[in-house]
Order: sequence, then structure tokens, then C-alpha cells
Amino acid sequence: QVQLVESGGGLVQTGGSLRLSCVGSGRTFSDYVIGWFRQAPGKEREFVAQIWSIGAMTYADSVKGRFTISRDNTKNTVYLQMNSLKPEDTAVYSCAASTILSTIPKGFTYWGQGTQVTVSS
Repeated sequence: QVQLVESGGGLVQTGGSLRLSCVGSGRTFSDYVIGWFRQAPGKEREFVAQIWSIGAMTYADSVKGRFTISRDNTKNTVYLQMNSLKPEDTAVYSCAASTILSTIPKGFTYWGQGTQVTVSS
């Protein structure tokens, strides 16, 4: 079992940057695929990025070139560096853990509580 806690959200202006962190507990954290998802008000939760246990990454088209996912298994932490933020990036961002590769929420077993990101225009 894995417990996940996100941090790093906040209010930023258009074009600004934020770095989100997802800290996991459990001695097998490094074995999990960790994904970031986001959900804006009135919209479905959508895939943002994921990083495999071996370090390979995949991204949603909407964030490619702007967001970077990385992990430090010595700290049981996955990061999401978000640059060139846009108002449409405003959402609650959640990290999740899975034993399989997936870009849909039901593919992930464990979830954090989420952190709010608001981008002002």
C-alpha cells in the first residue's frame, strides 16, 4: 500500500511556474508508476503526465514542452515542474500510483488528496 501527499500548489500569473511534489510512503514506492492528473471545476479528471519506475515519461499533448515530470526514489518523491502556465491549467492536481501504465484514472490504485493550482490571466 502507498500513501501519497501532494504539495506545491498555489496562485500564479499567466506565464509563471510552479513545482508540485508528490511524496509517497512505503518501501516499494520506486516500483510504482506515478501519474499526475488534474480536474477543473465542472470537468472530468484528465491525465497530465506519468513516470515509470525506470524513469521513462509520458505527457498529455496539452502540457508537452511546458511540464516536466521527474522522480527521486531516494526521497520517495515525484515532481511536476510546470512552466509557461496558462489559465486553462487551473485545476486540482493529484498524484496517483499504479502497477501498470495507464492514462486513465481507473488505472491507478492509490491517490493523494490533491493540491490547487490557480493561474490568473
